[in-house]
Amino acid sequence: MNENAPQTLVMKFGGTSVGSPQAMSAAVQIVKNARAEWNQVVVVTSALSGVTNLLLDTAACAAQGDVSSLKDAEKSILASHQAIANALIADPNLRARTLEEITVLAHSFVELCGAVAVLGEASPRALDAIAGLGERMSIRLLAAACQSAGTLAQPVESTELIVTDDRFQNAHPDFAATTLKTRATLTPLLAQGIVPVVTGFIGATPKGALTTLGRGGSDYSAAILGAVLPADDVWIWTDVDGVMTADPRIVPAARTMPEISYSEVAELAYYGAKVLHPKTVRPVIEAGIGLRICNTFNPSHPGTRLVSRASGAKAANVIKAVTAIRKQRLVTIEGRGMLGVPGVAARAFAAVAATGTSVPLITQASSEQSICFSVPSESAQAVLSSLQATFAAEIAQRDIDRVWASEDVAIITIVGAGTRNTPGVAGQIFGRLGQESVNVLAIAHGSSDVSISLVVNQSEADASVLALHELTAN
Repeated sequence: MNENAPQTLVMKFGGTSVGSPQAMSAAVQIVKNARAEWNQVVVVTSALSGVTNLLLDTAACAAQGDVSSLKDAEKSILASHQAIANALIADPNLRARTLEEITVLAHSFVELCGAVAVLGEASPRALDAIAGLGERMSIRLLAAACQSAGTLAQPVESTELIVTDDRFQNAHPDFAATTLKTRATLTPLLAQGIVPVVTGFIGATPKGALTTLGRGGSDYSAAILGAVLPADDVWIWTDVDGVMTADPRIVPAARTMPEISYSEVAELAYYGAKVLHPKTVRPVIEAGIGLRICNTFNPSHPGTRLVSRASGAKAANVIKAVTAIRKQRLVTIEGRGMLGVPGVAARAFAAVAATGTSVPLITQASSEQSICFSVPSESAQAVLSSLQATFAAEIAQRDIDRVWASEDVAIITIVGAGTRNTPGVAGQIFGRLGQESVNVLAIAHGSSDVSISLVVNQSEADASVLALHELTAN
């Protein structure tokens, strides 16, 4: 081993990076190459692509009393894992043992869905137990494939590492407890030269109940483990060449950014970019460790390196990326009786919070006669009902004229360090949208140094992204 080699690397592989024999073979080679260059390597993996959706869709049917698709779902899951095992695990004993463990987990899926069908509902705790099965299967497969390729590897369930609260489906980690458990479990393995292959997405309460960190949470798992070990670097392996200037499905001319600041990528992740889970950035920043986004299918590409501060840019090149988050609705509370009345905003957002809804954008008229904010479309009716109940007296007295929601809209976010303080940027943005006859419904500008967000009709989302992408730095 090279004594001068970098110390500890955490690598996370997404579902498409392990979802087929060819993809997992590429991941196995990446692990092998990393192990030759780094003293210690930890791998975090998602479920095989499509598996988590199949698990949850089948559970949703079971909750309605429909178990007709259960056996087919089990067969499909086993077949996808078996195809990879047959292709990548040469040792018949190792292959048989791995598939036996995966089969046991698939049977537990059937049993859990059967219980859900009997009860007629799927509790958040039950859904977490079902959703986490995909990762629990994939670690066994990937570890065995690495082992077969000559890399010492061992599957590790993150229920033994990441301690969370009991907020099922969106649990929060206890970093102090997680640090103790992670180091106690992983340090001996790493000292033996073993690559731990860890389940992404899941953790456990102090009492051992399985929890999940929210959809896409495997990125977050990697960041948590990187922070608490601590690692020197965290690499997120996905199916694109890093963070792009826009969604290439909308903008064919989208480009990979060689570097982007943590604050910029946090805005992109929050406002719809799928490259990184929004919570991933914070543990990495606080631990002061590196983060890189790479392409499993193009491993020689440098990808995107995340940096603490963006390099200086000329005014003409302030805008780095454009993203869109769809299926939002604008909720408006308006009335002349709101003028100068303290506490209206606090009560409004308490009512929204009571529904468990997150608000990605807020704007308020300077006259204080209206408050406008966006919520996900599927939450709009619950939010309206909560607001109408909270302000029932004011509505009856006509202090508040109405509480209403728009049709579906999209939030377009323009990201780049200096967007707030660079003269002319807003003019470029609205001038370009004006040329495309796009009507801007709401604006949020000033709360972030690195972004401007605006709301357009959902039908104009793609046209807005295409138009604004022309302003990004080359």
